[in-house]
Amino acid sequence: MPALRISRQTGYVWLQRLRAGEPGEDRSRRPHASPRRTAADLEGAVLDIRDEHPAWGARKIVRRLQDLGTAPPAASTVHAILVRHDRIGPQMGGQPALGRFEREAPNLLWQMDFKGRTQLVSGLWCHPLTVIDDHSRFAVGLEACTDERMLTVRGRLEPILRRHGLPMAIYTDNGRPWGTGVPNQWTRLRVWLLKLGIDLIHAKPYHPQGRGKNERFHRSLKAEVFDFAALASHAQAQHAFDRWRDIYNHHRPHQGIDMAVPASRYRPSSRPFPDRDAAHGMLLGSTILSLPLERRKRQAVAVQAA
Repeated sequence: MPALRISRQTGYVWLQRLRAGEPGEDRSRRPHASPRRTAADLEGAVLDIRDEHPAWGARKIVRRLQDLGTAPPAASTVHAILVRHDRIGPQMGGQPALGRFEREAPNLLWQMDFKGRTQLVSGLWCHPLTVIDDHSRFAVGLEACTDERMLTVRGRLEPILRRHGLPMAIYTDNGRPWGTGVPNQWTRLRVWLLKLGIDLIHAKPYHPQGRGKNERFHRSLKAEVFDFAALASHAQAQHAFDRWRDIYNHHRPHQGIDMAVPASRYRPSSRPFPDRDAAHGMLLGSTILSLPLERRKRQAVAVQAA
């Protein structure tokens, strides 16, 4: 078999995608430049990256240059280049992150939320459903939904679970369709997840720090997609979401994980989505729902492994 004539960087990106359970083929990209740059070439490379990703700041551009095999200047130099060429204002910059929690491995916890409805240029409303892995920040799902009903969430979430496997738990807020607002009252969505062996954890009321990763993801989605694309339909929105999710997962340096890309820290779950008949699903639900949380998790794993 003839050898594939691809660069080491391209091979690394393909490998990341395959390990994450996604298609491995490459997307079109601008030509990569030599590590040895003249000052003018380096400045041009900084501006090219900024023009391709208008919401990226100096630190992300520095890391992207490194990933492309170019020795970058300091972040302060990149910032000065962007200011000099009117890409940003002189005072623009990131804010320090608040104290945060992070699970120690992928798929121990996913965070799921709706960004909030956004009106498309046609007047239609889009409800972006976002699902990110807590440890890696990998976006396992980004869906252009027409509403926020439970059946819509389940219909969009099931393909995500089949593609990436089952997390141990999913973290959401307390509103519908995740919760009812009434203590100890479970929604149909939570019952379905528990039948799969996935616990649903609700954020504490009036404690927005617990949803910080989702909030930052939503700000990035607005700044890097909605602010730069005139989307008229849900199909157009989904196409834009899919393209940006690939950039976010495989190319965009993430400040919360030391400027690594999320795909470098993510692996699919070892627990596949179970193809069980209805009777088995009912048995799984009736067996598990009455158990304490830790026993419920162990029992779910044991039943699915049987």
